[in-house]
Amino acid sequence: MSNQSKIFGGQAVIEGVMFGGNHSQVTAVRRKDGQIETYELQKASYPWIQMLKKIPLLRGLTALIESSAYGAKHMQFASDQYELDHIEEGEKPQAESKLQMILGVAIVGILSLIAGKVIFTGVPAALAHLILGTNVQSFFIQSLVEGVIKTLLLFTYLWAISLTPLIKRVFQYHGAEHKVITAYENREELTVENIQRQSRLHYRCGSSFIILSVIVGVVLYSFFPFDNIWERLTNRILLIPVVIGLSYEVLRATNAMRDIPILKWLGYPGLWLQKLTTKEPTPAQIEVAIVSFNRLLELEATSPSAVNNKQKPVVESF
Repeated sequence: MSNQSKIFGGQAVIEGVMFGGNHSQVTAVRRKDGQIETYELQKASYPWIQMLKKIPLLRGLTALIESSAYGAKHMQFASDQYELDHIEEGEKPQAESKLQMILGVAIVGILSLIAGKVIFTGVPAALAHLILGTNVQSFFIQSLVEGVIKTLLLFTYLWAISLTPLIKRVFQYHGAEHKVITAYENREELTVENIQRQSRLHYRCGSSFIILSVIVGVVLYSFFPFDNIWERLTNRILLIPVVIGLSYEVLRATNAMRDIPILKWLGYPGLWLQKLTTKEPTPAQIEVAIVSFNRLLELEATSPSAVNNKQKPVVESF
């Protein structure tokens, strides 16, 4: 991949979609009155960050931290617009509902992965230790049981929050984001009709990353023995950066092999999880995603590197 190539990604936010490129990020949200408002952010360029993004294992953690820093601003913008709409109507969003909504958005986006990894690493490790104790000597079996518990907790959490109307809409916008990316990859004109025909599942997605991190963890943890629960928990927490780095590389590999028979199945666990974290969007929601993506294309086309380089952008979704 050329250093000059553009990488497009995105995430769902409250009542909208964020898309980002090499230099710019744009969030579009639908207000209560039907109008679409956008928030634009220019990304700062730091040579040392660009250097880290070229180093295997480190590039995944670097991309995660950078996405979290920028993504928080977009989520705050979307949350502010949502709350403003309710205040203007004389309503005050319930604190529980707003917290529930933010947690739901976070589990879809990249923002939850650091804090979420601590929770979804420590709790399953403790439960597995309580269930198996010291009766099972195989560290691989211990790690496998831990991975099964982690997967069950993750699926249960996602299923539970997907039942709430607010989170369901966020998941619909997540589906709209994927459909727009897929339509662009397929060189389709970005119309509601064309985008609606696309799949809401995408190989390069934060949801795929989450489930891949569970699988990678099962294998990695089995190489680190422990004598008690505290050693087990310490190992798991300290290995989180390694799991993130390895999972990112596996995600890249599964995407590279998605058109190869048999090997494309390696990415299927992530696609299965996306059946929970994405829903079919409405035409109005797709319109919001189109506004966001088209504006991003305009900003990226006028960036200095785009003017000096005519290569077609590379598309990446997360």
